[in-house]
Amino acid sequence: MGELLKVDKMKTEFQTEKGTVTSVDEVSFDLNEGETICLVGESGCGKSVTSLSIMHLLDRNGSISEGSILFEDKDLANASEAAMRKIRGNEISMIFQEPMTSLNPVLTIGDQLTEGIRLHMHYSKKKARAYSIDMLKKVGIPRAESIIDEYPHKLSGGMRQRVMIAMALSCKPKLLIADEPTTALDVTIQAQILKLMKKLREESNTAIILITHDLGVVAEMADKVAVMYAGQVVEETDVFTLFDNPKHPYTLGLMRSIPHITNPDDMRLESIQGSVPSVHNMPKGCRFYDRCPHAMQRCLEEKPQLKPIEDKQSHSIRCFLYEKEEQDYENKKKAKEVNS
Repeated sequence: MGELLKVDKMKTEFQTEKGTVTSVDEVSFDLNEGETICLVGESGCGKSVTSLSIMHLLDRNGSISEGSILFEDKDLANASEAAMRKIRGNEISMIFQEPMTSLNPVLTIGDQLTEGIRLHMHYSKKKARAYSIDMLKKVGIPRAESIIDEYPHKLSGGMRQRVMIAMALSCKPKLLIADEPTTALDVTIQAQILKLMKKLREESNTAIILITHDLGVVAEMADKVAVMYAGQVVEETDVFTLFDNPKHPYTLGLMRSIPHITNPDDMRLESIQGSVPSVHNMPKGCRFYDRCPHAMQRCLEEKPQLKPIEDKQSHSIRCFLYEKEEQDYENKKKAKEVNS
């Protein structure tokens, strides 16, 4: 599998009445063809802004101020709007969090589905309609021939989400960004949507960026995971390592808040005390300092960097605690060698 996307130290800023605020800071991750990466974290940690930055769909007061977004060796961070129009919906597609607000209420499903197909694939109106019906059938929508002429408000939440997936996949994109695609859907529909995404990934080798706060979805879908906190990636690794050996205190806090079937009935789940810092008042050092049970003086004064763990290059964390553990281990090793 070749590398498809590489986000390197991306920084996204917004101009507000209170001045410039940084919503996403030094975000880095990479993604290969046919691979799924999950962006995980609390609400407000920068997951959606990261995806909107990649797509160039930020509000007018937002911009990418630093870093690069290499998509097939093309830097999207500096791409023109004309270039992005050719890429959006064609090579990169996005499923938004709430389909009811993403679909135009005054246009039929067919009008909205065929628009991108005719624009990017240059199909005739008749051929685009036939292709749209076929796409609706592929995502499991019954009576596709009649549904295509319906308006969004006549469909259920699950059906609207399937329409969004059909729209996103109609031009066979190389990268699909899904922003919490199962939010507000019941568990049965959630399972169907996730199964559908996995099937389509296997059939077309489409890479997926899946944004979620549900670690159950992460376990089901991800090849690797980037855990985000306060606009930064604090840990990135493969999905098995994340669940078996998480390192960052924030990741550990997320893991301990999950109920397990083996837990005693009277066991209380742990919670992470405090709240995410405001974008208007970010700490000078580690952004997790106020909530971390292992905080040191260094965490208050210095800004930790995302660094790979020496014995496992595919696992990176943004924490001084691990550096301290590494140093303590090296010191004990040297002392043992001296004594022997």
